[in-house]
Amino acid sequence: MVIVDRITQVFVKVVTSLNELLWGDLFILQFSNGETQFGISLLVLLLIPAGLYFTFKTRFLPFRLFPEMIRATLEKDSSKDKDTISGVQALIIATATRVGMGNLAGVVAAISFGGSGAVFWMWITALIGSSSAFIESTLAQIYKEKDPLYGGYRGGPAYFMDRIRIITKIKREDAFVQDVHREAEYIASDEQTYYTKGCRLSFLGIAFALSGLLCWAGISQVVANSVTSAFKNAFNIPQVTTTVVLVAISALVVLRRNATVKVLDRIVPVVACSYFIIAMFIIFKNITYMPTVFGGIFSQAFGLKPIMGGGLGAVVMNGVKRGLFSNEAGSGSAPCAAAAAEVNHPAKQGLIQSLGVFIDTLVICSCSAFIMLLAPGEVTQGLVGMDLLQAAMNYHLGKVGVIFIAVILFMFSLSNFVGILFYARSNVAYLFGDTWAVQTCYKIFALLMLFAGGVAAYSFVWDLGDLGVGLMTIFNMIAIIPLSGQAIAALKDYEENYIKKRAGEASGCPAVK
Repeated sequence: MVIVDRITQVFVKVVTSLNELLWGDLFILQFSNGETQFGISLLVLLLIPAGLYFTFKTRFLPFRLFPEMIRATLEKDSSKDKDTISGVQALIIATATRVGMGNLAGVVAAISFGGSGAVFWMWITALIGSSSAFIESTLAQIYKEKDPLYGGYRGGPAYFMDRIRIITKIKREDAFVQDVHREAEYIASDEQTYYTKGCRLSFLGIAFALSGLLCWAGISQVVANSVTSAFKNAFNIPQVTTTVVLVAISALVVLRRNATVKVLDRIVPVVACSYFIIAMFIIFKNITYMPTVFGGIFSQAFGLKPIMGGGLGAVVMNGVKRGLFSNEAGSGSAPCAAAAAEVNHPAKQGLIQSLGVFIDTLVICSCSAFIMLLAPGEVTQGLVGMDLLQAAMNYHLGKVGVIFIAVILFMFSLSNFVGILFYARSNVAYLFGDTWAVQTCYKIFALLMLFAGGVAAYSFVWDLGDLGVGLMTIFNMIAIIPLSGQAIAALKDYEENYIKKRAGEASGCPAVK
């Protein structure tokens, strides 16, 4: 028993140290004689420059192609295969996993520690992250494969890590290269014929898949604990009762073969729209205060209005970190859904998933922020997490508001759990093969984690979730940065052969290349 305790203590210390490395301040930038400090974590150092690089390489895709994102999302599904999912359904799954505690209490926490200016930097992070979401989701489409268990397609970072294709400058006349004609042939823009060479990075795919399964098991506990706490505050229902109901409903969905997409199709749009409508009602009810709210956001965002908790550096970094954690752009999770979509061009799904980042941060997160910022400071003073958000809703709508948030959180959390198990199934298959036994075992394991998180808060398991998503991001970025050229080439092809052609047909003139 003593040996087990020692091993556990060492394991906890390792997890804590790794989390500190990933999420803690790697170094601190100081300005104005130390008055302004920016704590830069490893993940921020990786994701923000990469997002800026992708934004530049895609020629500012989030701004230039935003109308095309909406058009691609609204385009009618032409697939006749009942086992495949559409591009919009893949977006719904990704939205289900993005929307949850991070968009509700998490946003409130960011504002509590970073002030209202953190909201502005969340918006900026979403704009940057949108390009990262395009790259990783387009790559997932390029490298997707048939799913022998569930039907349709599957993929994600583990799969394109395992099947990376490196373009090699091998010409037909290079006779000294053995078996050159066994490689994939393509015609380059210089009209020369070259070949692509396969390069398996299985160890990276295994590391990503394990990190994902670790992350999603941890998130299951966070989801359950958030719901049971909210229901206890709103209805005084014992946590174990809420947990049993949540686990039972979740089991009915995830233990059936293809119920996930059908359930999320119904839940996510209704719940997200309901939350948006209530938020709009609160905003219009307090419309005269909105100029003051926006004034506070922009003045604190640039340090024009002093706040407590570290000044401008705390404002910026809290907004950036919350934005990165909330929209998941670059973490490699959304591509697990993007790969399953059947679309007529890989870049189309990339654009659809880019829009998902906007929906998550610019819509849902902003709703939570405005609900809090429109409540007087004395109402929310000293409160954190769901208690704080429910207090704000109680101010705006009375007891009905508290009940509404509890129900919304329950539905968001249910869809979040169901969505992450959709992500998990392709990674379980990658690690353990195509058998229903291992699929069912992981689902039961996740349901047990959901139950454990509902009846008690195990902070260490939450740390495992943080570690999992951090490692996922590191492994994913190692792959998508060198592969980004393929996604950018797909975007160029999409613009030339779809957008310009469609514009030419609409005007009655041939497209100009």
